[in-house]
Amino acid sequence: MLKFDRVSKVYRVGSFGGDELTAVRDADFEVRPGEVVSLIGESGSGKSTLGKMALRIASVSRGAITCDGTDISTLRGNRRLKEYYRRVQGVFQDPFSSYNPIFKADRVFAVIRSEYHRGVSDAEWREKVRSALDVVRLDPAQVLGKYPHQLSGGQLQRLLIARALLLDIDYLVADEVISMLDASTRIDVLNLLADLKARGMGILFITHDLALGNYISDQTVILHKGSIVERGGTEKVFGDPLHPYTRKLLASVPQFHKKWEEVEAELRARELADTGSRDYHLSTAQEVPGDLVEASEDHFVQPFVPGVRA
Repeated sequence: MLKFDRVSKVYRVGSFGGDELTAVRDADFEVRPGEVVSLIGESGSGKSTLGKMALRIASVSRGAITCDGTDISTLRGNRRLKEYYRRVQGVFQDPFSSYNPIFKADRVFAVIRSEYHRGVSDAEWREKVRSALDVVRLDPAQVLGKYPHQLSGGQLQRLLIARALLLDIDYLVADEVISMLDASTRIDVLNLLADLKARGMGILFITHDLALGNYISDQTVILHKGSIVERGGTEKVFGDPLHPYTRKLLASVPQFHKKWEEVEAELRARELADTGSRDYHLSTAQEVPGDLVEASEDHFVQPFVPGVRA
């Protein structure tokens, strides 16, 4: 299990680093094998920072990230880090930035072989590559030996996932992996992630797109300004949103059968009608720092005070 235990990330900013910027505050959740957990929030909410900390691209300021009980911040030395990266890998938003344009795209496989499969024969390695490409639905004849500019974004993204499969990983950090792909390619990559989940892989799916998170995830974590405001089973978070920020996010999803003027009118009417014990004015609700409370089984929400202007 990949567990985030009250994880915070603080950056030093300002002249001579005299000020602090908290990018993530006390994030607490876990990713289990065979489960997709979606991190959802607007730009700057801390989603990618959490992914980078899981991959040790960024350090943890407070708290701990553990993989099957081992604090990953304690991993020292090339051997222990390689063992960790054999289990946890990441795929990022812009597939083109992951390749050197002067090398053929499948050079990413050669790097994996030199670091993790040095004793494998040429014939066995070719079979491993063919098998990984088959999982991500790529034809070796169409992608191997090609330069990055000769392949589409979807093909490059799936090559990166195939690279991770060559390590037989347990967890994948997928950071906005389909945001730069066209609609027809997006569904292919989403279905691929669903197949990997069915094989027992745990996936941390980072996105700002609620529809995608709802489509693929088992658990949903809603982030706002670095803090988790709501988390739980995806059906519960989407079907019965409790925090005002979650409701506002869901209300902002475009609806093809409605004009924007209709949506705006509905939002205004909802805000005026929000006077019940669980209904609060979205523009005036202020979060209360502290632990999430369990509203129902597998559904947690950050406490907040209604009617107080931030």
